[in-house]
Amino acid sequence: MLLVGLTGNIASGKSTVARLLAERGATIIDADDLARRAVEPGSPALKAIVTRWGPQILLPDGALDRGALRHIVFNDPDALVALNRIVHPEVERLRAAAVAEARDRGDRIVVCDIPLLFEKKMVDEFNMVLLVDAPRSLRLERVVTERGLSATEGMAMIAAQMPSELKRARADLVIHNAGSREQLLQQVNAVWESLQGAADAHEAAGVP
Repeated sequence: MLLVGLTGNIASGKSTVARLLAERGATIIDADDLARRAVEPGSPALKAIVTRWGPQILLPDGALDRGALRHIVFNDPDALVALNRIVHPEVERLRAAAVAEARDRGDRIVVCDIPLLFEKKMVDEFNMVLLVDAPRSLRLERVVTERGLSATEGMAMIAAQMPSELKRARADLVIHNAGSREQLLQQVNAVWESLQGAADAHEAAGVP
């Protein structure tokens, strides 16, 4: 099984690339989905969050009010650290379980979509790392037009992440998502061929 780490800074188009890889046969394990599952009602992580910040971060149905929590931690680095200490271990547990299930099924190419792969120093956990990148100005435009954020909010979110220049230097494969959809599809097809070749090499070498 070839285990691939997929990452990219905000508004790079990483989720789009993940969907395109899934269409081509990859198994996708999405960090955002795992993070939602980690704080489902009744979960230990949600109970710890309520203990830390109080019931005001819950919706009427008992689910986590993500907007309220985001407002609390966005401008408070200590609060963000505390939140990550609660949520990240559960996310990692869920990811490890999903990877093990994929391995047991005999899945050939498994792609873990992880926004903070480099920031969390997870590069060495994967056989290959795929980075989706786009110019900073274009990503800011996408954040404002597609996500409804102000330019100030968008710039703050972009600035909070590791510069993509540093990530490109350590990635095995890079998709430059700054052109047309046809150009993106061409790059995804080329990456998919590379991943299939790497999976073939793993199988030939007897790597599990």
